Amino acid sequence: MQGNGLLAGKRGVIFSVANQHSLAWKIAQRCAEHGASLAISYQNERFEEKVGALAAELPDAFTFQCDLNNDAEIAERVAMLKERWGQVDFMAHCVAYALREELAGRFLDTSREGFKIAMETSVYTFVAAVRHLEPILAPKASVLTLTYLGSERVVPGYNVMGVAKAALEASVRYLAYELGDRQIRVNALSPGPVSTLAARGIRGFTSMMEYVRERAPFKRDTDPYEVGDAAVFLFSELGRGVTGEVIYIDAGYHVLGM
Repeated sequence: MQGNGLLAGKRGVIFSVANQHSLAWKIAQRCAEHGASLAISYQNERFEEKVGALAAELPDAFTFQCDLNNDAEIAERVAMLKERWGQVDFMAHCVAYALREELAGRFLDTSREGFKIAMETSVYTFVAAVRHLEPILAPKASVLTLTYLGSERVVPGYNVMGVAKAALEASVRYLAYELGDRQIRVNALSPGPVSTLAARGIRGFTSMMEYVRERAPFKRDTDPYEVGDAAVFLFSELGRGVTGEVIYIDAGYHVLGM
């Protein structure tokens, strides 16, 4: 599908891949299958070799290091992208983090520092990435981030990350409004539980997956590639009328009241 896919001729940035299980990687794979040229980031040198090997599997992709908590580093990488590509057609923000101890007890006991870390890394990095990329975003570009149902409902053990995801979703709406005059679309995907490096840090994650699997309308886990497919839709012309939305890819679990 490389030559005539939904994203043929488009150039996109994927922040940030950790390993082959990352939802960011599933998004990258699907985008590449649909013809996109990709710039794939990793957080630091610890991930360089692994992510480089993964990117080598794709036909037109390169990697770069970028810590989205560092504005100077983001600016340098955006300057590199401008020199190499001129403009960017889409971006996926797949970054979230909270201190492990903040996910182990009560939300009420969240430390001030733990709250700041979760909000900065899980929310502000999205705002920062979009702000730095804005000058080189093509007209009608599309950007997205990843959220979770814990933003609007209590998921025991998700704690401060639920609050961070709520702020992230609010950020999606504000950015969608402010970038709408250029027809730039801003959305969020909300997958069900998927076994990734970040997810395994949540207390009781295995039980959470089993619970959702038993109760979701489809009676199955979320397929990570479904997240990649949804990203392709939003990045392509097929998603041209969608902005400011949270799209659920969770086997229907979010519709349940009990």
